Formats: sequence, structure tokens, C-alpha cells
Amino acid sequence: MAEIAFRNVTKRYGGAVAISDATFTVRDNEFFCFFGPPLSGKSTILRLILGLETPDTGEILIDGRPVNLASPADRNVAMVFQNLALFPHMTARENIRFPLVERKSAEEQIERKLAEVSEKLHIGHILHKPPAKLSGGERQRVAIARALVRDPVAYLMDDPISALDARLREETRVELKRIQRELGKTLVYVTHDQEEAMSVADRMAILEQGAIRQIGTPLEIYDSPASTYVARLLGSPTMNILPVEMSAGSATVAEGAITVAGLAGDGDVSEIGLRPEDIKVAPWSEGAALKPSRVYEVEPLGGYTVVTVDAGAARVRAMVRGQPDIRPEALVALSCDAARVHRFQRGGTAIRPAAEQF
Repeated sequence: MAEIAFRNVTKRYGGAVAISDATFTVRDNEFFCFFGPPLSGKSTILRLILGLETPDTGEILIDGRPVNLASPADRNVAMVFQNLALFPHMTARENIRFPLVERKSAEEQIERKLAEVSEKLHIGHILHKPPAKLSGGERQRVAIARALVRDPVAYLMDDPISALDARLREETRVELKRIQRELGKTLVYVTHDQEEAMSVADRMAILEQGAIRQIGTPLEIYDSPASTYVARLLGSPTMNILPVEMSAGSATVAEGAITVAGLAGDGDVSEIGLRPEDIKVAPWSEGAALKPSRVYEVEPLGGYTVVTVDAGAARVRAMVRGQPDIRPEALVALSCDAARVHRFQRGGTAIRPAAEQF
């Protein structure tokens, strides 16, 4: 079992709060991701788990055992750093063997572990090379192999594939998910890439300036964001956040330029969120009750097209399937099903679940 828990953990550096009253539990055998912009506290959480930092207040538990005062060696967790931290004077083979050699493991065991991880990561043909002779993807796999060769209670990874090109990142994250499933180990992963976080995580935590804003599965968070901050973080293009005038039985969105059939509410709602894929774009015709919106830009992306539209004073982005015949400056009508609307009160907190309130 490798459950990791924070209980009201706070970490400060001078007057700056890096982690603020964090409470969460990473379950055994879970791929758990911390996601947020730079300086939101993601790497600090990993350093606290690893034991490179000590919390100012609160408690950290691994397998139910408090580890605030335990050394990194006593915690038995493996770390893959963002810069990979390979020894330049050693070959890939020597880098991977290093943790077991330092622990004075038997040579037979070392070679068996080396063979196992080399096969899993498909790096047997590069073991003789030093890091300088490896590509970025190969170095990344060697760093992961050095962590996997041990038998820790959990693996920690600090944005280890951010330096790779887009295609190699996509391939590697698929491999990481497969490896974690095969190993049956807890993996705690940090990234600032939303696509990466959503594709690999069983559950994820959204961070903002050291505070955890929401925890859930990627789809739970995407479909029911807890705030406008969380809503804007996930999704590409990002969610459209629009002011709305609510009254009993009616609602006005984007100065009447967007129709949301059946949307009604009260004064608690100050903004609504519309995912680009939920907005319908249709030609506007003279005499229509709905105010026209003007197309600002069209971005054809193959399977879908992103249409940016000026609706009233707001600029809205919609995703349309295929390659529709829409041109800049064209007048269009925008609409959205009320069941797909996210409602937010003043201050940005969500009124949830949106789908059940209409």
C-alpha cells in the first residue's frame, strides 16, 4: 500500500506562502496529477513528499505513517526531476544501476532489474551510451528507468517530459500510463500542460498560488469546474466566461447576442461559462429576434474549425465540426443549450451542478 496524505500542510519561504493549508489524499496505485500554472506550488508539494522540504505546519503521511521528520532515504519514494539529473560521466547503464549499487544490492538482482526496466522502456540498445550521446527522449527514458529500477512505495515525477517535442511527449505519456498500470504503483505527477494532465491522470488537483482549488477526475473537473479560475485552465480553446443579466424567468447574455433557451435564474448568477464545443453557430437572417454577431476570425484545424465571433461587447470562441463555409465579417447567430451552461456567482464560485438547475 502506498497512500500519500497531506493534512493542513503549509509551507512558507520567508514571507511568501508556497503551499497554503493543503489537505488531500493520493490513493494507493493511483496516477495522481498536480496541475497549475508556474509558481502555483506543484514542485513544492513533490519536494515535501520527498523530504527535501519540511512543512511549517500540518502533517504528511505515507502509508499512514507521519514522515515530517523522516529523511528522504527513509521515505522510500523515487523521484524523476524536471532536468532529469543524469550523471554525465556515466553511461545509461551505469546511471540506471546507480541507486541499486549505492544500496549494495546483489549483482544478480541489479542485472535482473536493469533487464526488466530496459525492456519496458525499449532502451536496451542505448545502454552503452553516455547522456551526451542520447536524444532528449532517450535521456528522459533513462531517467525514468533509474527511478523504476528501485522498488519504492511511490514514484514522483516533476514535469519530466516538458522539454520533448510535441510528438514525443504524446508517445511518452502513453508509455508512462502503461508502465504505471503494469507496475501497480502510486505515481504522483506534476505538469503545467493541461492536455498531458487530462490524458494520464486518474485524478488531479488544480492549484492556484499554493492553494488547492479542486480535486477530481479530469472529466469531473472539466464538466463541473468549481470556479471561473478552474474553468479557464482546462479546455482548448478555453471556456468563454460572459456576464449575464438574470431576472425571474429570463436571462440576457452578451447584450442579447447569444440565445440560451430555457436559461433562467436569479441575482446570484453574475457570469456564465460556455465551452466552445457547446456553442452553435448558424447564419443570421434579417428579421430574427436575436441580435447578430460578427465573425472576427476563422481557424480551420482539420476535423474542426475554431470560429472567433464578436457578440455584443464580448469576443467568443466556438468550435464547429468539419470545415463550414464561414468567412470573417459574416453575420451569425449564436446559441447554446441551457443544460451545457456553467453558472458562476460573484467572486467566480460555481453554482453546481449546472445541468440539474435548469
